[in-house]
Amino acid sequence: MTEQEVTPVIEMDETSDADSGDDWSETNEDAQTVTCLFCKDTTDGITNALKHLEVLHNFALSNFITKHSLDTYSYIKLINFIRQKNIQPEQLNTLCIKDWQNDEYLYPVIEDDPLLMYDVEDLEKKPVNVISYTVNSENGCVTLSEAHFAELQRTIQTLKAQLEQREIACFLAKQQVNEMVEQAQKLVLDDEQENVEEIIETKRNSHADEGYFNTYSHFAIHHEMLTDSIRTKSYRDALFSNSTRFNNCIMLDVGCGTGILSMFAAISGCRKVISVDQSDVIYQAMDIVRENNLDNVITLKKGRLEDITLGEEKVDAIISEWMGYFLLFEGMLDTIIYARDHYLVTNGVLMPNRCSMSIVGSGDTQRYVDLIDYWSNVYGFKMSCMKNEVLKEPSIEICRPEYIITTPAEIQTFDLYTVTTDCVNFSAPFNLTVKKTGSLTAIIGYFDVFFDLETAINFSTGPNAPPTHWKQTVFSLKEPISITEGEVLSGKLICRRHIKDVRGLIITIHIKDFSQVYYMN
Repeated sequence: MTEQEVTPVIEMDETSDADSGDDWSETNEDAQTVTCLFCKDTTDGITNALKHLEVLHNFALSNFITKHSLDTYSYIKLINFIRQKNIQPEQLNTLCIKDWQNDEYLYPVIEDDPLLMYDVEDLEKKPVNVISYTVNSENGCVTLSEAHFAELQRTIQTLKAQLEQREIACFLAKQQVNEMVEQAQKLVLDDEQENVEEIIETKRNSHADEGYFNTYSHFAIHHEMLTDSIRTKSYRDALFSNSTRFNNCIMLDVGCGTGILSMFAAISGCRKVISVDQSDVIYQAMDIVRENNLDNVITLKKGRLEDITLGEEKVDAIISEWMGYFLLFEGMLDTIIYARDHYLVTNGVLMPNRCSMSIVGSGDTQRYVDLIDYWSNVYGFKMSCMKNEVLKEPSIEICRPEYIITTPAEIQTFDLYTVTTDCVNFSAPFNLTVKKTGSLTAIIGYFDVFFDLETAINFSTGPNAPPTHWKQTVFSLKEPISITEGEVLSGKLICRRHIKDVRGLIITIHIKDFSQVYYMN
């Protein structure tokens, strides 16, 4: 066996917390008084401040920056985070870059803080250390000593840690870019329309809204809603089981349709029910009410609630089945808010009075193949552009419970007694815990409805509840995401009112390194 010198070039990070911070650039440091990060001591100049950190606190700031691959903004947030939270060096070893990434840490704790003036990009690059190994080689094979092998293993672990930190920094940078885009879009929206109420009123007064009401002139949709026993019986039970609350009261039914809720209200003891609907189905509702001998209690009015006269200054209760797909799409929440603010007496009742929106993860890989991957090969032809179009529009379907592979996350709650028309615009962080190893192929959206009365009634449109005509809203992912049982998937859902369609929504979902915009209009 022959012995020869082999010199592989390996980048090693052999710095430690005892290294000095002399590689920092010095700018007028003699004229600067620097307050220590961890105590109340002050020093003259950055160099002395860094030496103070090393000697008294055993903390090398430059090494910490290199270890976490901090850019300028992350470095500024770190300094302000330490000062604001009174963090000590030993605590920093247990934290990661995510802990100081909130934009609130961009604001200086100490005015004209010299430590904030340094650009971390100016830090000198660490020299590349070349380690010479004496190894044995024979027949093209290299045999390392146990010590050399252990050193290489440590190097690999160090490089892996550095790569992980850079990936985290990259992901956080993407999130910041998305948030800036979101803020820019909101600014554009604010510039084009002075406020949300003006958008709503302008759109509602135009002919563009006629299509929405014309939809409810078709009888099939009313058959679908009436045969939804979960929906219809929940309203009936809320009225009948709390009949003493509604005895002798005046009830307003917004969007009455065929009048089923109005008739429930009349039977529950209301002395007067005012039923309003803009679609032509109200003419059938008039016949239905007369057919059931309730025309002495129920008064029906055709038109927009905002345009007509009720004949009553105030009402004791408002009932409406206003919810749309994903709760807010094509819903009548804006009209309910108008009715509440203009007609409901103090301490009056809203039915329902509370709703919540939730999401959950799905791993239905066969659905993904059939709906999304299908466009990769259509009779031998590629139609990738169609895949992108399919992804933009969420689908409304019943999701099978066996494909639900995460815990649910509630993303928003609406108290109808207090919400405003701007409640449609929200940003909600979420965490989904994986229950089963596999592939995440879609995010499922649904909502719950609550009648918080003396006898409380509620129902859910979720995948684990009995199906309703709302089904669930499926936001398909462009590519499946590999997930492991016990893993926590963090993300954010951003909902915005569609600027060109007052009843439409723009939904953005960020999860892991995935980001997708969906349009419901």
